[in-house]
Amino acid sequence: MSQTMLSILAFVPLVLAGVLLIGFRWPAKYAMPVVFLLTAIIGLTAWDMTLNRVIASSLQGLILTAAILWIIFGAILLLNTLKHSGGISAIRRGFSSISPDRRVQALIVAWLFGCFIEGASGFGTPAAVAAPLLVALGFPALAAVILGMMVQSTPVSFGAVGTPMLVGVAGGLDQSGMSAQLLALNSSWDIFFQLIYSRVAITHGLIGILMPLIMLMIMTRFFGKNQSWKEGLMVAPFAIFTGLAFVLPYMAAGVFLGPEFPSMIGAMVGLAIVIPAAKAGFLLPKETWDFADAKDWPAEWMGKLELKIEDIAGKTPISVRMAWAPYLLLAVFLVASRIFPELKAALMAVSFGWTDILGETGVSGTLQPLYLPGGILCMVVLVTCFLHRMRLAELGAAVSESSRTLLGAGFVLIFTIPMVRILINSGVNASDLMSMPVAMAKLVADSVGGIYPLFAPAVGGLGAFIAGSNTVSNLMLSQFQFNTAGLLGVSGAMMVAAQSVGAAAGNMIAIHNVVAASATVGLLGREGITLRKTMLPTLYYLLAAGALTMIAMYGMAITDPLQVVR
Repeated sequence: MSQTMLSILAFVPLVLAGVLLIGFRWPAKYAMPVVFLLTAIIGLTAWDMTLNRVIASSLQGLILTAAILWIIFGAILLLNTLKHSGGISAIRRGFSSISPDRRVQALIVAWLFGCFIEGASGFGTPAAVAAPLLVALGFPALAAVILGMMVQSTPVSFGAVGTPMLVGVAGGLDQSGMSAQLLALNSSWDIFFQLIYSRVAITHGLIGILMPLIMLMIMTRFFGKNQSWKEGLMVAPFAIFTGLAFVLPYMAAGVFLGPEFPSMIGAMVGLAIVIPAAKAGFLLPKETWDFADAKDWPAEWMGKLELKIEDIAGKTPISVRMAWAPYLLLAVFLVASRIFPELKAALMAVSFGWTDILGETGVSGTLQPLYLPGGILCMVVLVTCFLHRMRLAELGAAVSESSRTLLGAGFVLIFTIPMVRILINSGVNASDLMSMPVAMAKLVADSVGGIYPLFAPAVGGLGAFIAGSNTVSNLMLSQFQFNTAGLLGVSGAMMVAAQSVGAAAGNMIAIHNVVAASATVGLLGREGITLRKTMLPTLYYLLAAGALTMIAMYGMAITDPLQVVR
């Protein structure tokens, strides 16, 4: 079989997933087992993988599934704990003092707070935390999931304290080979890497200015009483102001401080500016926007969480400050666990894993329950019980409700993530073929020639769509993007930056991210609806990133130290 046909065949599982989820509106619990079986068959036959490697990859996927379910459980448990403590009632009251306008609440909770959680944690945690919190504030479950997914864009490249850059890009490039070349040119790896992440920050910043506005327009168009784009546009001055309040410090941190803190700094500065501005009514229209009455919502908007959220009625009120304390603690604990080496090592010391599963080299899985965001969330829950003076029975009820929510997500993810690992691990095979994701990327590059920079972010997005991770997409495709830049005679640093930006945007449509976010609000089975909505901002992001990459390379003719020697 020719390389072109193999590359086309590699796309088939993804196309099938799209057709079943979006076209036929199958629930993921039916679609993903079919896609998993097809992927395994293609791996065994066309890709000549051994049965042992396919099974090992599936087992690796199950270990990763356990990690994701642990994060989902922690996020739901925190919300249910606050429900039983009366914290959610207080948070609702607090937002009425900032602004009763749902558009403003979406900007503060989904965008700015979500960006901070992404910067501190990554791993899909923003959607898992923000979506149930939005539902608790009175948002439809489907709207909450879509808003939570859209957060997984601009801040993602610098999420988890810079992991997609420090692990994904740095680990995906041939650092030793490049360092030798750079040294001969009186440069260094550090200088070259700084070029990459500063260009990532600038590209994301320019595109991210409009993301808050796009979020609001999608919310008012698909979830408003009048189904109007205009009602989102009416708050454009404030939405763009919010975008600038985030991206300006974000870009400055990315250029001058490094890849660890842009998302967190952008979010903290943004919250400090936007909340007082909202209280003062700065740039806000006089008309307050709200959803229709909940009894008039279509059934497809509703998750199981709304049916339970009113259980908070009758609970003795607590202060707004005390109600928000658990989320402040979550932010502090997440940051501390990532930046203090001794604490990080202590949390990571509790680890369960399997190295070289079934003897397959490089196929390993590890579960670190205390270091993962799920562990941090559970620690915050325990502290919250003391802060809010909860009874043991109330905590038990929260644990019970949260555990039941996991069942549906677990079934879907035990097929979705193993499918992903088969694709990624397919590079080791009897026919010496490149892995399926790289084969897909090569097909795109070979098909478009000199205008490939326009499509480079889409290739990164494809990698994230497959893997559900910016970091993994960068690990898989950074060297491929760099080599393609060399063949075209353009900047490798800019091409790798485009890869990272596109990989961040791809998180908005990553299937297992959608499943995980949906699980937190009891919305499993409607993943296709979410994907149809998040496809719009994803297309905006990838097209804008491609256009900026083309302008940088061919309009501004930017270069990098290695460009002259390749």
